Amino acid sequence: MWRRELTISTTRKLLGVTIAAGVIVALAGCGAAPSSNPTSAGPTAVAGFKPCIVSDDGGWNDKSFNESALNGIKAAAKELGVKEIDVQSDSANDYAPNLENLVAQGCTFIISVGFKLSADTVKSALANPKIDYAIIDDSADGNNDGKPDAPNIKPLLFDTVQAAYLGGYAAAAWSHQEGADKVGTFGGLQIPPVTIFMDGFIDGVKKYNDDEKSSVATFGWDVDKQTGAFTGGFAANDTAKQTAQGILDQGVDVILPVGGPIYQSAAAAIKDSGKKTVMLGVDSDLAVADPSVADVTLVSIMKRIDNAVHDATLAAAKGDFDTTPYVGTLENGGVGLSSFHDFESKLPKGLTDKLDELKKQIISGDLKVTSPSSPK
Repeated sequence: MWRRELTISTTRKLLGVTIAAGVIVALAGCGAAPSSNPTSAGPTAVAGFKPCIVSDDGGWNDKSFNESALNGIKAAAKELGVKEIDVQSDSANDYAPNLENLVAQGCTFIISVGFKLSADTVKSALANPKIDYAIIDDSADGNNDGKPDAPNIKPLLFDTVQAAYLGGYAAAAWSHQEGADKVGTFGGLQIPPVTIFMDGFIDGVKKYNDDEKSSVATFGWDVDKQTGAFTGGFAANDTAKQTAQGILDQGVDVILPVGGPIYQSAAAAIKDSGKKTVMLGVDSDLAVADPSVADVTLVSIMKRIDNAVHDATLAAAKGDFDTTPYVGTLENGGVGLSSFHDFESKLPKGLTDKLDELKKQIISGDLKVTSPSSPK
């Protein structure tokens, strides 16, 4: 697995909300409109630097990975005193035209948000070797030779299984305390950036059962068979709600929806059930990103996409772009758990201490946590 990471600046000015985390401290960056001129104390960009970004079909307002990536590039652009360009994809048919659009606008650094943009990003990068590219959640290695298929693409990857393992452990502890002893998960598409969450979640539940001699059951995903419940997309629609309902019907009192906006469908199904079921957020701190679901969001499994995008943009701006893959881990703060927010005072006794202990064991290597979808 690649383990060379971008240096996360300890002096970075992060915009937005500072959230005290029970397990880790999560800083959520939210960029405002960039100033027209760089400040004397801020970083400077090479002449003509123009950062650009294209979304997956979940859209910029997904309260998840697209929005987090946009926040990251906006924050970097503000610091640099330049204006970013963003284009939204409403379907997979928009990927290639959107990339062509950014090239035509003179972009010098283009970020593609998501695994699904891989083929079109590689094609664009090969056709435009003087432009720097980065892609989130994909190695851009269709040839499986251990390096990106274009020499000007930087993968921004996340070993999310590590944080999801902690999330699964917390979910099992909560369900056992509440008496159901049943948790479940479902995803949008069966792709590695989705299933890596589900693998960690289920394995974390197993760890809780081993530690506490409990029998919390899991529904929606079989790690060994790599099969489970999926909606077929990331839209919050009737299909997503029905999929969530199918998991809730198993009697679970904790559910993990993995796939951007589909959390809205899970929240709607929970509300309709009239039960005290809770869910876990993914990518961003969902209770903060969407306060309307804070009362049913136990905790979020976070990928610091905003930080990775921010740092990659600053590096490219300074002329320090390189294609060494970045991999976010618990150790470098690229993944982790959010605060438990309103649930903090209601958690099982000793849970946060146990999660801290598990985190340390994963970082040290004493506890091996991995997934078939982990970055190689």
